Amino acid sequence: MLIRRAKNKDLYGINNLLKQVLSVHHEGRPDLFKGNAKKYTDDELLDIINDDKKPIFVATEGENVLGYAFCVYVQHIDNNILTDIKTLYIDDLCVDENARGKHVGKSLYEYVVNFAKENGFYNITLNVWELNEGAKRFYEKCGLSVQKTGMEFIL
Repeated sequence: MLIRRAKNKDLYGINNLLKQVLSVHHEGRPDLFKGNAKKYTDDELLDIINDDKKPIFVATEGENVLGYAFCVYVQHIDNNILTDIKTLYIDDLCVDENARGKHVGKSLYEYVVNFAKENGFYNITLNVWELNEGAKRFYEKCGLSVQKTGMEFIL
């Protein structure tokens, strides 16, 4: 398994994994997530792949994309209340359902941690949906802890 920055040629594999993520979210919260939708157009996804402030890292085996981590640089410079620390936000991390249990997710997460350390980030943050118990357990095993909680009241 090789972990590296995503390239344009990874478009099909990344799109396949995005469908798997959407399926989990749609099944858990069909009131919020559409079924059979696409998170990004191909052009939007290619723009993200080539944006240095939004790196996507992929775990590959040959030409197959086994998993990805979408990341975003976040920094609040000259904010009235927040310090200007550099945060690496993991917007999305997914492992192909056929590659689970092979430490792909753990390897991707460790790669992101090393990338953040090497590039002077203060911390790594992410959001996880309450409906995704497997993801919550995974992140807890990786050493993440709750920073804040989002709450809702459905009318």
